[in-house]
Amino acid sequence: MRAAAFLYPWDVAGDPDAARRVADLGVQQATLAAAYHSTRALTPRHPRHRVVTARHAAVLYPPDAERWAGRALRPYGQDWVAGPDPFGEAARALADAGLEVHSWVVLAHNTRLGAEHPAIAVRNAYGDRYPWAPCIARPEVRAYLCDLAAEAAVRPGARGTELESCGWYGLAHLHAHDKTAGVPLSGAAQYLMSLCFCEVCEAGYTALGVPAREVRSAVVRALEPVWAGAEGGGGEAGEGRAGEWRGVGKLLGGERSELVQLVRSWRDGAARTLQREAVAAVRAAADDGFRVLLHADPAGHRCGANAGVDPADVLAHADGVVVPCTGDDAARTDALMPFAEVRARSATLPEARARSATPPEAQARSATLSDTPAVSVVAANLTVVTAMGGRPGSLAADAAHAAALGADELRLYHAGLAGDGDLAAVRRGLAAVR
Repeated sequence: MRAAAFLYPWDVAGDPDAARRVADLGVQQATLAAAYHSTRALTPRHPRHRVVTARHAAVLYPPDAERWAGRALRPYGQDWVAGPDPFGEAARALADAGLEVHSWVVLAHNTRLGAEHPAIAVRNAYGDRYPWAPCIARPEVRAYLCDLAAEAAVRPGARGTELESCGWYGLAHLHAHDKTAGVPLSGAAQYLMSLCFCEVCEAGYTALGVPAREVRSAVVRALEPVWAGAEGGGGEAGEGRAGEWRGVGKLLGGERSELVQLVRSWRDGAARTLQREAVAAVRAAADDGFRVLLHADPAGHRCGANAGVDPADVLAHADGVVVPCTGDDAARTDALMPFAEVRARSATLPEARARSATPPEAQARSATLSDTPAVSVVAANLTVVTAMGGRPGSLAADAAHAAALGADELRLYHAGLAGDGDLAAVRRGLAAVR
């Protein structure tokens, strides 16, 4: 299986041994951050530093001043990595080590942007703003995200890109000094707390047939038992993504099924069209053969870095998906099977069978399920940092299980953060996979 390791530019820039160390893991690709959110990251082997603090979301290359001139929403530069183009410096070193470089672009997750432009942020049913979560239904946000995707993805030296957070962000954030765990929230309650009630979303709900104030009131009423200590979501724990969605209906009450579907229709439509527009923007800026993958969750209601998608739709217009697969076999099955089922259905169609015998560069990209490319990538994303819940020691077994579920590539999170022991386990695991 083709394997790629995630990296930040600061893992490589200034460390003459970093690129060769990554190549020696046995990966063929480095997925290198070009636009990233704020973070505090350990660099356990770098000769010049041990901790990098990225204070805010930023691009790790020099942005095009002409593209962003006069625009309120624009990417921020950075000053925590030396040099004018940390991405470019790291990409060249990785390519010299024999690795194919793909860009890693975080889109709808930017706390500084939301803090400076609060009107663009998701606003929950109680009126609270989430500055880290720009509302993707807003036209100005969509224009910014598509232009950012095109610019950050197609960097010199990159042969493809992976778009993270290309969809809704919500309540969950991993915020610094987070104090939100006092009342446990199920996936269903998290979803209701992630619904947006900015003026654009309220107009959208109303246009679909239910006054926005009615939607807001229903959500507030549904969450009252959660704040009072009732189990948040109504017993869907352990039932995976489908159970989460049933829990949404249970919280709102069965008689409000039409309201649930209305909200879902509005949000799914916003996410689906943004994903198509972002992929199209990248392709318009890239050369032929440039791969565009989305970090994706097969449950459309989910928010966050792995944005909820419609598996049939995303595999019809993107070159593939990167799917979160950390956890046990059951969690991996729940994440991968919806994508595998779409590919299996499309592979039985005459058009797909004909394409499978055609060289990839000659295969036409398409826009319907019946034309889903037979070569769509499903990459299983496995955490390989033990302290972050990863299982590098079981990489070979986990990769084999993912392959049995239809995954054809691996993503390893994260080669820069992992300690030496974890990297040694990765080398052994990838050797066994080969």
